[in-house]
Amino acid sequence: MNAGRSLHELITIALGEARDVVTLRRCTQAVCRATGVAGTPLVRLTTVVSEAGEHLLGTQDLTAELCLEESDTVAVAVRFRWREERRPSDALLAAAARLLDATRLEPVADNGRHELVLSQRAPAPAGSVRELAADVRDRLAGTDTAADLIDALRTQNRQLLAALEESERQHEELQRLNAELEETNAGVMALYSELTSELQATNSGVVALYAELEDKTRQLEAAHESKTRFWANVSHELRSPVNSVISLARLLLDTGADPLSDEQRQQVALVQASGSTLLALVDELLDVAKAESGRLEPHPVDTDLRSLLHQLRGTLRGTAQPGVALHIPDGIRWGPLLTDEVMLTRILRNVLSNALKFTTEGSVTLTVTEEDGDSGPRFVFRVQDTGVGIPAEELDRVFEEFYQVRGPHQRGRAGTGLGLPYARRLTQLLGGSLTLGSEVGVGTSVVVDIPALSARPMPEAPAEPAVAAPSHDSPAESAGTGPVLTAQDAPLADRGGPPEPPPHAAVNSVVVVDDDETFAAGFRTLLTAYAASVTVVTDSALAVDTVEREGPDIVFLDLNMPGTDGYEVSRLLAANPATARVPVVVLTALEPADVDRTRLAQVRLVLNKSRLTSAGLASAVRQTALRPPQPSAIGSPAPPGAEERR
Repeated sequence: MNAGRSLHELITIALGEARDVVTLRRCTQAVCRATGVAGTPLVRLTTVVSEAGEHLLGTQDLTAELCLEESDTVAVAVRFRWREERRPSDALLAAAARLLDATRLEPVADNGRHELVLSQRAPAPAGSVRELAADVRDRLAGTDTAADLIDALRTQNRQLLAALEESERQHEELQRLNAELEETNAGVMALYSELTSELQATNSGVVALYAELEDKTRQLEAAHESKTRFWANVSHELRSPVNSVISLARLLLDTGADPLSDEQRQQVALVQASGSTLLALVDELLDVAKAESGRLEPHPVDTDLRSLLHQLRGTLRGTAQPGVALHIPDGIRWGPLLTDEVMLTRILRNVLSNALKFTTEGSVTLTVTEEDGDSGPRFVFRVQDTGVGIPAEELDRVFEEFYQVRGPHQRGRAGTGLGLPYARRLTQLLGGSLTLGSEVGVGTSVVVDIPALSARPMPEAPAEPAVAAPSHDSPAESAGTGPVLTAQDAPLADRGGPPEPPPHAAVNSVVVVDDDETFAAGFRTLLTAYAASVTVVTDSALAVDTVEREGPDIVFLDLNMPGTDGYEVSRLLAANPATARVPVVVLTALEPADVDRTRLAQVRLVLNKSRLTSAGLASAVRQTALRPPQPSAIGSPAPPGAEERR
């Protein structure tokens, strides 16, 4: 007996014939039911026990002991013991190890016996294990097993023989009865043999089936992980060129850029709008991949619902079809709302966009109500449209990723089939629910129900450099200062004052390190307004030598580059005495949550490519060039006003 494990013997069965294995199987089932082991665990234990009994049948002094093992947990155990040098097959041991909680094959110290232990965990009993064992023994004593039947027949034979000795008068009658009983015994034995063969075949099939199912499960899990990695990788790869398109279009349209003709401005605006739409789709794919891998987590903040709805109204009003009215409430004061503002914005935007997409006349109406739930106050958002509606048999399928209801209403309305599944997934992450009702030809109603006060996130450790996390749907970012800040690019006029004109040749020399030649070319053109000399390096391996040779006032550095990435370039610049004091500004397509802040201790600013404007760039150049160099940004406090610029 292993240390720390107590055994409570229930019954020991000598295994000499096939019917004894059947008896063992029935007794094992009875013990499992008495101890609360049911369903798949019961089937697994009885199947493997029967298979092991059949395999070991014929070995010398073979016995099977049913007992309860008591340690930290309670388990039903079957202990096979025999004397011969015979080992169960590797296939049997492998199947037992895969299907049961514990399998042990070990020699017993006394007289060269061998022992195979098969056990399955059982629920903890209400009383003591000793009391449970006594109760199980009582049940086994009253169990109508096959062994009981054979013993009864043998006892009857003995009684008949004794009666024959007592009375010669009953001799003939007893002989007749004995003959009938022998015939019955033969039938029972034939039945046992048939059942044993069937059980053996069934056991082998079940063991093989369980093994196959587990293999299929592992294959499906691997395929699911591969799909998630594919989505994440493709989404990340798409973000860089899409961000370049958006940022270049934004810079061309900026008031500080060279003037464009009306036609050029319209064409660039179309490029920017298409790029923004593509970026939103990429973000959705990336978020779906993050959610499936468990990496997408909400970050609750105090949310201004009026401002959020105002932004949605301005964004979606132009997407309504002629003759369709969009109603989003305004001028209403609601109670406090603590939730992930980005996720809520994307939920409502997807639901409203879907409603506007399939409504050709009538209206799309959003109503917001505050309700008291069992777990506290809740916000309920209802979107009602007068669109084409969804057939009843399709209501569940519209929440399958990439599924779209087929029909003439789809013409000219391309989509990915991610809108509703994506919105429901985000709603669930916020602790709420999204339900849908629809009638063909009448319209569709979508209800989003979320808690008003989600759990507030834990504050970050102050030793880490701060990277502000702007809304994914915010306007663009303007520059700020301080240790590794993400600069918001909203025009300064929106922050209480007019934008300052860009200084001409604010710095002498600038080095841009970015492998995206398209973006670098456009960015270089823009920088000529602020720098007398601009050097572009598309091979990151040459970055440090170029910075050391040029001695620039600022280095603009991309993060995702083949070979030596931006993190390593930043580290090499900081480690080189000739370049350590050169200010570094990171210019990346990554979202703030994806930036490894711990590796950017020497960086002055982190700017997002897709949210950069001329005013933001001018402010970044001016403040970075004028700010004295610091030996390290880790742990240094943010300058006054930095929090307002986030």
